[in-house]
Amino acid sequence: MNAFRKLSISVVMLVIITSALLLNIQTNSSSAEAETLQATPELKWYRGNMHTHSLWSDGDDYLEMIGAWYKERNYDFLVYTDHNVLSNTERWIDVIKNKGGQKAFDKLKARFGEKWVEERTVKGKHEVRLKRYDEVVALLAEKDKYLLIQGEEISDSFGKKPIHMNTTNIQEAIPPMKGKSFVETMQNNVNAVQAQRERTGKPILIHLNHPNFHYAITAEQLMRVRGENFFEVYNGHPSVKNRGDERHASTERIWDIILTKRISELNMPVMYGLATDDGHEYHDIPSGSKKSEPGRGWVMVLSKKLETESLIHSLEAGRFYASSGVTLEKISQSNKGIEIKINAEKGIKYTIEFIGTKKGYDATSSPMLDKNGKEMSVTRKYSNELGMVLKKTEETEASYQFQGDEFYVRAKITSTKLHANPSFDGEVEQAWIQPALGPGAPDQKIK
Repeated sequence: MNAFRKLSISVVMLVIITSALLLNIQTNSSSAEAETLQATPELKWYRGNMHTHSLWSDGDDYLEMIGAWYKERNYDFLVYTDHNVLSNTERWIDVIKNKGGQKAFDKLKARFGEKWVEERTVKGKHEVRLKRYDEVVALLAEKDKYLLIQGEEISDSFGKKPIHMNTTNIQEAIPPMKGKSFVETMQNNVNAVQAQRERTGKPILIHLNHPNFHYAITAEQLMRVRGENFFEVYNGHPSVKNRGDERHASTERIWDIILTKRISELNMPVMYGLATDDGHEYHDIPSGSKKSEPGRGWVMVLSKKLETESLIHSLEAGRFYASSGVTLEKISQSNKGIEIKINAEKGIKYTIEFIGTKKGYDATSSPMLDKNGKEMSVTRKYSNELGMVLKKTEETEASYQFQGDEFYVRAKITSTKLHANPSFDGEVEQAWIQPALGPGAPDQKIK
């Protein structure tokens, strides 16, 4: 592992970083062009979840049961992302001594039958073979209808804090790459993914999971990782603290700080925001208790085809939005501004907020202090001029016209409809529009 880590960092560093920057610059420059995200005869919105756990790691159900759950609820694609493992080997587990136990096993047999389920007894233990990813694809996937994608959650850490990064379309498992700091640890994992992408020629997307899980990752750390341009602004696990608290920035606040600093100071690409489930528990949904269940957050990707390469290309070009329930009909971005049209439900009210940072903002910051006045290792406190609400409306179709000094503008839509399976009490359905570079953003060039 040490030899591979040194190779990925020192030998291929220049190629990896350069290719990542080229991709990022192309992505950002396209946002200045007029583009309308709307379904057409050639384009379609595809709904998918990019963060999923099964019995291959710490989930409580079988791959095929999870895949069937999403398929039966009209998802178009699903990425399996178990911790530090790919479901591509032969593996047997005890029927009882696993997170799903007898209940999950009985449901598996009832759903797919005796011929599908492989059982054996070893030294008095009743075991079942976990189906591989390729077997589940053959069982459930349908061309142009339902796509399953292999992924991995690279579960790393620095000190005692978790650093978890998801990959989509990974070809070979990547071990945690470690590092001498939070930034270096994230960068080493990104570099390893980019190296595999270069070597295999396969598009592979990496994103940072739940930055507020144990309040591990700060905005200041994440903003500096090159080639890492996606993070989870919404994660459906009840324990990841998307909303933050009085001493910890919310994930949306982290997003605005990163966007402002990357564009105005660091000459780096925008950060895109994803919504995911991070599902671990799949029985009796909704269970009524705050568990990490599926169906809470997803991405809507505008793509020509329901194929992995096409979906990743659209994601990297920013042709998607994140949602926990709100559906959009159209998003238009140009050098004049942004337009949004909601696919509104009868009887539901919506609030659209256009959010951004303008030139001349107050760039000062101060550390967060704990109750004893000691500096905390968390995202710093910044002026409210970072991520200001530039316009707010309760119309279902709205636009924002650039005033000439915006670094970026993004949008958030909040409905009055309660989430069907909330991760916290009173949660309502929302959607998040990806940031558009404004006229105040400097031209980005590779350093």
